[in-house]
Amino acid sequence: MVIYRNDSTDAYFNLAAEQYLLDTKQGDVFMLWRNDRSVIVGKNQNTYAELDVDFVEKNKVKVVRRLTGGGAVFHDKGNVNFTFIVPHSENDTLDFARFTRPVINALTSLGIDGVCLSGRNDILINGVKISGNAQSLYNNKTIHHGTLLYNTDLTSLAGALRVDEEKIKSKGIKSVRNRVCNIIDFMPEKMDVCDFMDYIERYVANETGAMIVDFTEEDVKNIQKLADEKYSTWEWNFGRSKAFSAEKKKRYAFGSVCIQLSADQGIINQIKIYGDFFGTCDVDSLASSMIGVRIEKTELEKAIDTDLLEKCISGMDRESLVELVLS
Repeated sequence: MVIYRNDSTDAYFNLAAEQYLLDTKQGDVFMLWRNDRSVIVGKNQNTYAELDVDFVEKNKVKVVRRLTGGGAVFHDKGNVNFTFIVPHSENDTLDFARFTRPVINALTSLGIDGVCLSGRNDILINGVKISGNAQSLYNNKTIHHGTLLYNTDLTSLAGALRVDEEKIKSKGIKSVRNRVCNIIDFMPEKMDVCDFMDYIERYVANETGAMIVDFTEEDVKNIQKLADEKYSTWEWNFGRSKAFSAEKKKRYAFGSVCIQLSADQGIINQIKIYGDFFGTCDVDSLASSMIGVRIEKTELEKAIDTDLLEKCISGMDRESLVELVLS
C-alpha cells in the first residue's frame, strides 16, 4: 500500500485527487484529507434537493459532487476524510466492514470505547454517528471513502443540509444535530486535528507496511487541471439536477430512491434517478433503459433488466421500482 499525504483543504482539488489516484496509480492506495467548508453530494443525488441553497451561498460553502453514491455530507477543517482505493476482482461486492475496520481499530487504540460499524455505512461511538462511508467501483477499482467528525462545526452541518425527514423518522431521531457527534468529545487525551490525522496515518502505515509519499509537482498539476475542468464546474455539481414534471420518492431499507420524470402521451421522455443508495454501476444507464417506455406495469417490467437494476441500486427489485414509477 502507498499512503499519499495531502495537505490541501480545497474541496475541488481533493475530490479531483481521488479520481486522479483511481485513474493513474496502481496497487492499494490510502489518503487522508480535509476540506474547508463544503457540501459533498452523492453521485446519484439531486443537489438542489439536498442542501439549503441560501445558506450555502451566504456562507460561501463549496458544493462538490463525488464519484460514489450515498448521501450528502458537510465538511469543514474539523472533519477528517479517508480514502481507500484497491484493485477490484470479479467476485468483489460492496464491503464496508473491510475498509472501516482499520479506522475503527485506530480509534479504539486511542482509548475510545464503544466504536463500531452500524447499519449500511455508519461508524458509531456509543450509539451516536461519527462517520459516514460510501463505496463504488470505478476504473476496475474499488474506492471507499468516509468522514471522521473529529471537531467539526455541527451547527453549520445542520444548517447546510436538508436531511430527508423519512430518513430521520426511520432512525427514531428528532434531528440531524442529534444524530452526530465529534470524536474529540470521547478522547481520553485531546489532540488537535492535524495530530489526529498524523496518528491515523501512522497507524494505517504500521498495520499495512505502507510507504508514505507526497504528491509530485506533476501530480499536483494534473489534479488541479482535473479540478478546474470537472470538479469545480456547475455542469458536474449542479447540471445533473434538472427540473422534471413528476417526482416519486420512497425510503427503503437500503436507502432512499427518488425518480423525477416527464412523459408525453404516457411515454417517458426524460427520467432521472436520485438517492442515497449504493451500487456498482452508473444509475444513468438504468434511467436510459426506461426512456421511450410507456408508463404501464407490463412495459416497465419488460424494459427493466434485473441484473442492471441490482448493479445500479443495490437491494432494489424490479417490482419495487415499477411500483415507485407508477405511484
